[in-house]
Amino acid sequence: MVKIFAERFKELRLEKGIGQEQLAKELGVGKATISLWENGLREPKLYSLVIIAKYFGVSIDYLAGLEN
Repeated sequence: MVKIFAERFKELRLEKGIGQEQLAKELGVGKATISLWENGLREPKLYSLVIIAKYFGVSIDYLAGLEN
């Protein structure tokens, strides 16, 4: 599930056309955290998943790979 999240998270960022630093500011996390999430080295906590889903207009199920 971490790999699916990492791929979808990065894909959503690139579709929006923003860099890691800008996304970090928008989500209220550090740039390193964005990198760790995108590389599958860390997964966000539930609170962060909610913020990410709202920001990109997708469901948590989509981010987790439970729906297409």
